[in-house]
Amino acid sequence: MNVRFEKLKQVMNGFGYQFWSKAMPKLRRYAKKGMIHPLEEMEDEKEKELILSALKAIEGFVMCSCIAMGMLQMLSLTFSTKINESPVRFLRTKSNPIVSEATVAYYLRKTTFSLFSKTSRLCISRIMKKKQSDPFFDEDLKAS
Repeated sequence: MNVRFEKLKQVMNGFGYQFWSKAMPKLRRYAKKGMIHPLEEMEDEKEKELILSALKAIEGFVMCSCIAMGMLQMLSLTFSTKINESPVRFLRTKSNPIVSEATVAYYLRKTTFSLFSKTSRLCISRIMKKKQSDPFFDEDLKAS
């Protein structure tokens, strides 16, 4: 199995899309030779456009996942020593001086929000602070 495909699937959830359209016909699992494919039976142009837009959304999601995977690889090559030295993730023995994409993703998940809380000048930090102090937002959290 290709390692990059496995990382894209497991670390990035690059194929975890759920785009669908009611216009998509139900596909026959056990179609016989000579049977007309359900997509070929469609005549409504609007339904065909809806199916194409769902397909484009799927392709866009996978493409963005591939780009994010490349960014994780670049971060891994650039900041491996900092990630290896951080106390966020404990490893008894470091087998490789360059950390994996999964390690970089784990590091970012653990440190991103604490970095946002330390820098109040960022726009995203102000939005997060406002959401935390907003009583309507607190009610939304309790409902979910």
